[in-house]
Amino acid sequence: MYGDNVTVVLGDNIFQDNIKEDISAFTSGSKIFLKEVIDANRFGVAELKGNTVIGIEEKPENPKSNFAVAGLYIYDCEIFDVIKTLLPSGRGELEITDVNNYYINKAIMRYRILNGFWSDAGTFESLFRASELVRNFLQK
Repeated sequence: MYGDNVTVVLGDNIFQDNIKEDISAFTSGSKIFLKEVIDANRFGVAELKGNTVIGIEEKPENPKSNFAVAGLYIYDCEIFDVIKTLLPSGRGELEITDVNNYYINKAIMRYRILNGFWSDAGTFESLFRASELVRNFLQK
């Protein structure tokens, strides 16, 4: 409902961490979830300065950090107004990175680094790893 906060989970993402407390404690602005990875150039990458996200670059050739933006976001109701202002990127798509940079530029972006497993299942290897995680979890 318009006026409510929104949690977005991209459909090809699998997370081990529980975010229930993050959602319950959220009041305003935006929150992203980051995961340190070895292949950061495959993802949106957060540039951090202390405890602040100062920028996000989509699939950079030379990432400014190893912190990938996982496909999990929490936004306040302002997100709907932000979406209306977006223009298609060079790929012809509306980009979640543009939404996140809007909140960063207003200095109302927070983040949490994920500890558990995360996969975007965007490659055969990451889909296999995600399948292994789920199989191992179900076998416990």
